[in-house]
Amino acid sequence: MDAVVEALAFFFGFLAWVMVWVALPYRYWRVSTVDGNVITTSTIYENLWMSCATDSTGVHKCREFPSLLALGYIQACRALMITSIVLGTFGLMATLVGMQCSKIGGENYIMKGRIAGAGGVFFILQGLCTMIAVSWYAFNITQEFFDPLYPGIKYEIGEGLYIGWSSATMALCGGSCLLFSCGLCNPKEKKSHLQNVRSYSNQPQSSHMVQTASTTSNVPFSQYGLNAYV
Repeated sequence: MDAVVEALAFFFGFLAWVMVWVALPYRYWRVSTVDGNVITTSTIYENLWMSCATDSTGVHKCREFPSLLALGYIQACRALMITSIVLGTFGLMATLVGMQCSKIGGENYIMKGRIAGAGGVFFILQGLCTMIAVSWYAFNITQEFFDPLYPGIKYEIGEGLYIGWSSATMALCGGSCLLFSCGLCNPKEKKSHLQNVRSYSNQPQSSHMVQTASTTSNVPFSQYGLNAYV
């Protein structure tokens, strides 16, 4: 596995994991404005946790959603985003152990490659969870916005969704890089590595040392010249 590809995948995964943490509490997941005759009188924005309003004077007020059971898809998006953070944490740990430049997992590069591949799977699952949560939230925004019979407030897509989409894309790229680099490993290198390990473990080192010592002891002293001691 190429060390540069591993480092790049780890960077993408770490950046995606950080962006999930940024997007989860971000307030502007959807935004709606109420215009007056001249200026904007108020701005209403929501995320997965609360709804806020800001007037033209800069005073804002937020309230949390009262009921968890009444949230519907928002509760599911919460669970997906939290699952994404957990999967990203596992992916970072597995990739850090499986990298060739890391000494945490020893020098068994075949096992380290498998661990790095597992980290790639975790990154891909993280990206899928984030993508599903953000896209599901955006789908409901657009469905309500273009529905002429919807009686409530019509929102538009906020910055938090773009952060989530960027995080999902980076996580998918990082996981794909790890899996692709694991698939490019040369089978001959793996086979030679296994043969070297097995031959070294099966070599009768003790008998070889005893035979060498006995052969040396049987050589008469007269065969050694004076030049051997100079």
